[in-house]
Amino acid sequence: MISPYITILRPAQWLKNLMLFFPPFLGGQLLQPGIAQKGIIAFLSFSLASSATYIFNDTIDREQDLHHTRKRERPIPSGKVTLRAAYLMAVLFLAAALFLGRHVSTTFLFILLAYLALSTSYTLKLKQFPIIDLFCISAGFLLRLQGGGTAFGITITEWLFLSVFFLSLFLSTGKRLCEQNTMGGSAGSHRKTLLAYPPGFLDGTLYLTGGTVLVTYTMYAIARQSLLYTVPLCCFGLLRYIFRVKSGFGGDPTESLLKDPLLFAVALLWVAMVGWGIYG
Repeated sequence: MISPYITILRPAQWLKNLMLFFPPFLGGQLLQPGIAQKGIIAFLSFSLASSATYIFNDTIDREQDLHHTRKRERPIPSGKVTLRAAYLMAVLFLAAALFLGRHVSTTFLFILLAYLALSTSYTLKLKQFPIIDLFCISAGFLLRLQGGGTAFGITITEWLFLSVFFLSLFLSTGKRLCEQNTMGGSAGSHRKTLLAYPPGFLDGTLYLTGGTVLVTYTMYAIARQSLLYTVPLCCFGLLRYIFRVKSGFGGDPTESLLKDPLLFAVALLWVAMVGWGIYG
């Protein structure tokens, strides 16, 4: 069956790599000639690299995933994909990612290598340390943002950098909080850091980073003027995500976007409003 071999790549998570297009989209350059070609190569490069890291992560976490109600059904823990096949796929995807990354630019390749180093370190050790694990996830998004800026030759503004940093920290905190709440006493067998966070810490961090996202994005929108009316939409999206996490509906950012009609509608409306404000 080919389905498990597609599942192991986690193609839905490739949505995170759309962060590469933020610099040209917000910079008003997305429709310029040649941008699409650069974007496709950069996107494929990061997507293949991320799939390689997901496969590697699943091979390392296969024992812990057996204690998770959903992750135990993943191709590697369930035995649908052998370790040998998984390692082979990871190597092939990694080679393809580096090949494509080199064709974008040397600087982009270095950013891609930094992302791979971070992801590997996270899988092997860093995810075991509270707070550090959250910052590692956030750093992955920042590298995507910088990769997009490098690929398209666009400088990342201070307020955009801070907005993405706090947003990624907010989303990773929500995911951990949801895991901690839904798994209860068995959370430690799946992820040790879930027991290391004291009661209320992740809740407080979620509200803290959510409020900071709103402030930094508001400052970015004020600086751009045409984006000011997207701030209430941003506020609604943040509150909706918090509602999902606290209600136990799930904290995975990608799943929340794809499975929550309201969040999906907010995302589409944000893209439309920003597009109109910049290009209209």
